[in-house]
Amino acid sequence: MAELLGVARFTFFEGKAEDFKRLSAQCMEVVRTKDTGTLQYEIFLDEEEASAVVIERYRDSEALLEHFANIGEELMAAMQEVGTLEGETLGDPSPELRAMLNGPQPRLLSPFLSL
Repeated sequence: MAELLGVARFTFFEGKAEDFKRLSAQCMEVVRTKDTGTLQYEIFLDEEEASAVVIERYRDSEALLEHFANIGEELMAAMQEVGTLEGETLGDPSPELRAMLNGPQPRLLSPFLSL
């Protein structure tokens, strides 16, 4: 299976930047200690701390499924309480992962051209 790339964009609700930072630190700890197939996990904040972009890269679909399981529903729900979330998953996911990504977010984009 091929690598997958995730791009998530958060726009924080008023006063929620500190909550985002705290929850992001928890996510990073999970990635560092539990994920076995996460190749990249980076979080970027704008200067005003009003929004953030998270870049995630996974070895394959199994690695992304593992990440979802490790983060867990409770932490993911808490992350969604800090603001609006939009994103894309880029790549060719397994049928199991594709079934999980069948809603409006994140959008799934399949390969078209690449080097």
